[in-house]
Amino acid sequence: MADSKHPANKPQTRLLQPGHDTGSNFRSLSSAVERASTVVFPDVAALRQRDWRDETQYAYGLSGTPTTRRLARKIAMLEAGEHCLLLPSGLAAISLTMLSLLKSGDHVLLPENAYEPAIEFAKFLQSQYGIGLDFYDPLDTASLQFTPATRLLWVETPGSVSMEVADLPALNRLAKAHGALVAVDATWAASIAMRPLELGADISIQALTKYQSGGSDVLMGSIVTRDKQLHQRLALTHMQSGTGVSPEDCNIVLRSLPHYKLRYEAQDASARKIASWLLQQPAVAAVLHPALESAPGHDIWQRDFSAAASLFSIILQPHIPQTAIDHFVDQLQLFHIGFSWGGSHSLALPFEMRNIRKSWPYKGGLVRLYIGLEDTDDLIADLAQALNSLLT
Repeated sequence: MADSKHPANKPQTRLLQPGHDTGSNFRSLSSAVERASTVVFPDVAALRQRDWRDETQYAYGLSGTPTTRRLARKIAMLEAGEHCLLLPSGLAAISLTMLSLLKSGDHVLLPENAYEPAIEFAKFLQSQYGIGLDFYDPLDTASLQFTPATRLLWVETPGSVSMEVADLPALNRLAKAHGALVAVDATWAASIAMRPLELGADISIQALTKYQSGGSDVLMGSIVTRDKQLHQRLALTHMQSGTGVSPEDCNIVLRSLPHYKLRYEAQDASARKIASWLLQQPAVAAVLHPALESAPGHDIWQRDFSAAASLFSIILQPHIPQTAIDHFVDQLQLFHIGFSWGGSHSLALPFEMRNIRKSWPYKGGLVRLYIGLEDTDDLIADLAQALNSLLT
């Protein structure tokens, strides 16, 4: 589904080019929303010749309309891929990938810093379908335990809570040596800071719910590949599971895409300023932001990434109890309490990492911060007043 009409232009320029029906004289800078459950055929011969694998055909609304495929082409282009599947959420993209590539007796490796619902789904496959599951330290390639049955290596870089940056090229080489596919949850990078397929991964997964949507009001996920056979393997499960997406939701994402890079870059700059300020605060023991030299995996981030998302975590001093940390989050006025991220509004969430990770090197409590589009100095002032409550 790669867009080859303007191959010499950079992705941001290609992203803004409107798509038009060549059979119409109507031209606009916006695209139409083509809705359908029933798709009609010109004759019975066309009905009988339909092929769900042919991306130029339309057979039923669940398998795609011009609107959904327009978004899929743009996401594939942004990811430097060839094929894209759209799903109702990021978790749906994760679950479908595992369901497509694993069967009873197979083995999958997940990093300890993976998105918690992804870990829970892998455990579900282990308990219900006899799929082998082991975990590895995302900062230590020697911790990977490949077996002859290993079919899939899962990577999340950086982790969306603990923020470790994995050495993706090294993990790709290990997986290839053991005949395993590599799937990367690259939501943090958002096709801007890093593209997994360019570093050798087989599959790139994102929650388009985040920066691509930008409005905290749409759920959607994507799976992008370059290999056609792999894509069709995933697409078969996609078709059989009925995990289609709404054209209206696709149109909302299409409207947000032209400026999502601008938002990402502005929020990156704001988050780095705030992260650097937090490093100097007496109540803060560590700041887990990949762009900071002190963060785990910073050298890998510096090598493989060109930017940073505005999502990072802080570790508070060990003597501060969880009740006080919860109070700190409650004291914030501009940071809202809620899951997800990628929208315009700043968010804060406390995590009790010892309930999530078996081995966790920090003794203090963790708070994940998402920096939105509010004024940076106002956000710093809000954090300052809430941090002061920990010192009184």
